[in-house]
Parts: sequence; C-alpha cells; structure tokens
Amino acid sequence: MESSAKARGTGIARRSPEYVAEKMKQGKSVIAVTDTGEWVGFCYIETWGHGEYVANSGLIVAPAFRKSGVAKAIKQKIFNLSREKYPDAKIFGLTTGLAVMKINSELGYEPVTYSELTQDEEFWKGCRSCVNYETLMSKNRQNCFCTAMLYDPKDHYKPEETKKFFENNKNGLERLLRFKQWKLFKKKDSNGTSDNNPSRVKSILFHLFNF
Repeated sequence: MESSAKARGTGIARRSPEYVAEKMKQGKSVIAVTDTGEWVGFCYIETWGHGEYVANSGLIVAPAFRKSGVAKAIKQKIFNLSREKYPDAKIFGLTTGLAVMKINSELGYEPVTYSELTQDEEFWKGCRSCVNYETLMSKNRQNCFCTAMLYDPKDHYKPEETKKFFENNKNGLERLLRFKQWKLFKKKDSNGTSDNNPSRVKSILFHLFNF
C-alpha cells in the first residue's frame, strides 16, 4: 500500500502487518481474489471519534488489475460493509484523484471542507507519513492537496444526484484540483502577500477546499 502511494506521489497512513491482519480477523476488510486465488485488491474499515466517523482505508489494487473496475467494486463492497456495521456513522475519505472522487460520488459522497471531518487526533496522526504533511499542518489542518468527501446517513443526497453533479461538473472539478495544487505550491511574494484572486472563484474554492 505504501509503495503504491509513493508511486502516485501521495501518502498513506502507515499500518503494521499485525494491524491489517487484525482488521481481517474482525471482518472489517474486503479482500478481492481471482477464482484461482490470485490477489487482486484490498481495503479495510477504520473508526474514529468513538464510532461517529468511519473511513474506508488502504484501498489498493494489484497493477495487473487496475483500470478494470476492480477499485469501484471494492469501494462498493467496503461501503456496504461500513453501512452494515456502523449504520449511523458518517463515512468520509480524503483523495487527490478525480477517479476516486467519481467513485465516491456514485456512492453518495459529497465534497466537504476539512472542518466537517473527524477531529480525532489519532486519525490526523496517520497523516504524518504523507509527503504533504507539512502543507496540512501549515494550514492548521483546514486544507491540503486532498479533497475531503463525506457521506452522512442522516443528511445526504441520493447517489443518483451526487453522481449527476459530478458528471455535470467534472471538468470544472478537475480544473479546481489543479488550481488547488498551484495555490498550495505557490510561494508568497516578497511582501509576504499572495496574488489576489477574483472573489467569485474564491467563494467556490472556499466551499470545496477552504481557501
């Protein structure tokens, strides 16, 4: 999982083999294999804030099976398992990829600000192994390269609605993701202030990325 994250230029919370094995024993994971027993992919459930929040973590697909729909199938399975085990919990995720945003939107996730995620310190400690951790902390954990997405079982749109929203706005979302990366990378000018941005754009960015 860690090597895959490095290949993508992102990060992932490091977990020991014993920790992951315990998730399997507890029935809090999805393991995908072929009919012949070849390993295909994996994902597991973590809970935060005394069960108020759930994250589907460690999604990984073997290189030979990528871009074949496996990631989407695993995400659907782990989402259903999360809803079964923790029906009242908010399910959230952080991602830098438009493909994962698409999968999440098809499950009913919505883009949210970081303030709507769990404030459990143990969760945020997991970000220490991410290459972008310094950026996260410099923004007081209110922003980073990842986009936050949330499914609230008590207050959510239908998956058909969130999927439609994504499809209608995916080009704009992709541009906003690129703008976000540029914004976070951009250094302040010699006066210690950043370039001004149109208020219209800023309002959109604040809603999605807390700029």
